[in-house]
Amino acid sequence: MDLSDPEEQLLHYAKTGSLSLIQCLLQLRIEQDLRLNINCRGKTKTSAGWTPLHLACYFGHKDVVEELLKAGADVNLQNSMGDTPLHKAALAGRKEVVLLLLRYDASSTIINGKAQIPKAVTEDDEINTMLEAAERRAERRQEEKLLEAAREGDVFSLSELLSRKRPPDIDCRDLQGNTPLHCAAYRGQKQCVGKLLKCGASYSMKNKSDQTVFDLACSEEIKQILEDSRDKDTVSGVQKFEGLLWKSSRFLSWRSHWVVIQDGVLSWYPRQADAVADVRKQGAKALMKAHCRVKAWDKCFFSLRCFDHSLHHFKVSSKTDPEAIRKRWLDALEEHTAYSSCNTTQEQTTEDEEGDEDTLGDLTDSLQAAEACQQKLETQVSIFLSMLKNEENNTLATPLLLKARETSDLSRETSSALRFCLGLFSKQQEVWSLKLEQEVEKNKLLSEALQTLATEHQELDQQSLCKGRRSSTLSTLTEDDFYDALSESDDEHSLSLSGFLSVAGHSCEEEEEGEVKEEEREPSLFSSSTLRGPAATCDMSGEVNHGDKKAQCNGVKKHRTSLPAPMFSRNDVSIWSILKKCIGMELSKIAMPVIFNEPLSFLQRLTEYMEHTYLIHQANATTDSMERMKCVAAFAVSAVASQWERTGKPFNPLLGETYELIREDLGFRWMSEQVSHHPPVSAFHAEGLQEDFLFHGSIYPKLKFWGKSVEAEPKGIITLELPKYNEAYTWTNPTCCVHNIIVGQLWIEQYGNVEVINHKTGERCSLTFKPCGMFGKELHKVEGYILDKSKKKLCAIYGKWTECLYTVDAATFDAHKKSDRKNSEEKKSNKQTSVDEEPEEMPLPDGDTVQVIPGSELIWRIAPRPDNSAEFYAFSMFAMQLNELEEGMKGVLPPTDCRLRPDIRAMEKGDIDLASAEKKRVEEKQRLARKNRSKSTEEWKTRWFHPGSNPHNKAQDWLYSNGYWERNYSLLPDIY
Repeated sequence: MDLSDPEEQLLHYAKTGSLSLIQCLLQLRIEQDLRLNINCRGKTKTSAGWTPLHLACYFGHKDVVEELLKAGADVNLQNSMGDTPLHKAALAGRKEVVLLLLRYDASSTIINGKAQIPKAVTEDDEINTMLEAAERRAERRQEEKLLEAAREGDVFSLSELLSRKRPPDIDCRDLQGNTPLHCAAYRGQKQCVGKLLKCGASYSMKNKSDQTVFDLACSEEIKQILEDSRDKDTVSGVQKFEGLLWKSSRFLSWRSHWVVIQDGVLSWYPRQADAVADVRKQGAKALMKAHCRVKAWDKCFFSLRCFDHSLHHFKVSSKTDPEAIRKRWLDALEEHTAYSSCNTTQEQTTEDEEGDEDTLGDLTDSLQAAEACQQKLETQVSIFLSMLKNEENNTLATPLLLKARETSDLSRETSSALRFCLGLFSKQQEVWSLKLEQEVEKNKLLSEALQTLATEHQELDQQSLCKGRRSSTLSTLTEDDFYDALSESDDEHSLSLSGFLSVAGHSCEEEEEGEVKEEEREPSLFSSSTLRGPAATCDMSGEVNHGDKKAQCNGVKKHRTSLPAPMFSRNDVSIWSILKKCIGMELSKIAMPVIFNEPLSFLQRLTEYMEHTYLIHQANATTDSMERMKCVAAFAVSAVASQWERTGKPFNPLLGETYELIREDLGFRWMSEQVSHHPPVSAFHAEGLQEDFLFHGSIYPKLKFWGKSVEAEPKGIITLELPKYNEAYTWTNPTCCVHNIIVGQLWIEQYGNVEVINHKTGERCSLTFKPCGMFGKELHKVEGYILDKSKKKLCAIYGKWTECLYTVDAATFDAHKKSDRKNSEEKKSNKQTSVDEEPEEMPLPDGDTVQVIPGSELIWRIAPRPDNSAEFYAFSMFAMQLNELEEGMKGVLPPTDCRLRPDIRAMEKGDIDLASAEKKRVEEKQRLARKNRSKSTEEWKTRWFHPGSNPHNKAQDWLYSNGYWERNYSLLPDIY
């Protein structure tokens, strides 16, 4: 690099963050007229095309970025790969730099060479939120400019805004609900009114005062323009356009169709004869708010995106002047789009499962006109009859004839208005029927294709697994280990989809409390005295005394060891029969039969975190921060272990539902609340009875359906606070994936990175939940390191989230991994062809499949589930006790507690019909309450939590508002 060149110097200083040297260069540029382009570009291989602003943004030098922006650097300049400085700052996770760039009007919608906007290149949720807010702010600015141009009559600005590649919404509204057409009509801006109408502005929309454009028109001339436009659209319509096009199909590639554009609707048929006879229509789309795109390098191609976001690809014939033919199609589509936008307005009000209501502006107007004519007709007929009755001679024959003619004219007007109304009804019914046929056909094709793919995939998996099991790579993996969710029946894969989704990353492993004898355990760093919380006593008044602190006991004298009734068989119900009807739906809204549930609410399932509270007490008992980190990391891993073999779906909590649990033997009390229904968010808060810890967070699973598997990425921050050491730990849960939900044997895996951070010391534990891989070698494995604030490895943690965790010196662990890789390579090269080859390594005597490294120390082990677990939904002993309800508890619990839900209680008692009926009843009651709130000004308010920033990492969270344990529940809603 030649640093004698001022521009090379500027690039170098921007990269290294040398603010003072950059200021000197910029000063010389002014004082000595130094030839220095502030937007110069790098020429080296690593920074080719990068400007100084790109480099400063990428390396996070905020002060340098601000200095360059003040000096006039182009904030939206793209490098040779199409990236703007905002792309680079977002990619590198530079939050402060992103915020600074947005203040200088950096565009958040510029697309780079990989067709990505800045939001698409970052994985940081806070940066994502900032960029989304910037997009909304930019859109709103464009809308305000459009409204202002309409008010002031600035036709040039109005035309420029509407002709942009991404124009603002032509029917946007101001604070009073007025659209640009309202504003232009009210101010008498004739040219703007004409331009807006030509571009598809709707004249039937109403503002907040229930006024249309006709009501606000300031002059007869403006009203005449509006009337002419409406008459032109409703009477003359637009010219029909048709011809032969190639259309892309998802399954059948490109096929020839006869395409017809008529009255703002695009239809396609197999042949021209079918279009003439109007038979065998393959599909139709209303062109309201549709827009086209072309590819500059393809003269035949164009695509059409409709108002419902569906995308259709077309090609014209390449034989004769394809560009001219394509232009005629695009012009026709533009004309019919404007016509359709003017004549059809969809005001869609979506209320979750309640459905959609479509309102047609023209239909409403025509009905009102017909009603007015009918009233006039009835008035004139009554007058006519009275005149005939009172007239005994023919002296008034002429007036009678005139009145009869007037009555006849009104009758014709009424008939015409009703015919037009009926025509709109028929046209809309035809569109709806075509949409329904199209969706049914699409559903059928997708169902058949998905089932075929899943079956073929299953066969391939079985073949691969059979081959893989013959090799030594699976010597430590048994069939039961791989199919960890396999039940007694081969058909048990037909179970709840959303059960795994709703608990993904949120539940805990099952360890039987206090019943595993110390001599049966391997030596661990935990002594028997630290496995349980502080002792507590409960007096007859229900007050639990813990030193100077009192906590309400919720009435359980002796915990149960089984449920009132065993679980039902799910063999007769297939999940595929449900899913194939729900393709395209949001997964959290799929209604599953109650047979797939387990008798717990998701709030209760969350509480299974606390089964391993002894790990928190152990962390409090040690003075070494690294030992505390080991305990907290083990607590975070053990939280997902209860998903192993749990095939039931917990009940979705109702909005406002709560759950509390006080366990004196474990030394904690817990409460949780469903704070949001769509999206479903559950918030929880737990505290030690000796005020020795706080544990809180909120969970929102993000769901993805991949056809044969379902993936749930749990959003939300988990926080553990240890006041004794003034420490706070935060982490997020790993991703959960449920495989073979359609065919095959069901199994679950957890994968992804989990980072537990000590915000006081800077220490962190970086854990990796390994994905299964082709032959299941890495199934259930967890590995990671505890690092100090300088990222030096202090020790390693390894094991399986379904079995146990060990800790060992980091150098020993690295040496073992290196040796293990070397041995695997040697086994591959020396692999024999015999199919009866025995595994070289057998499972450990105690059944573990974790190979223990010499010098390791056990930090956590899963306890076996009770003998009757298989009969009771694979519950641990802790889970069996979550829904127990004794008489003494009913006067203490709030009316919103999960234990009082009638559907859960009925299912626990074995009454599946009552459970199903009650589930439907409480969900309908919730929908009705939400609908009633939407009709009034009342808004739902959470009782025990409020949204805010997490005090330790500033991420969005739900924080406990206090007051729950005061037992004042008089104002709680009746949700059951």
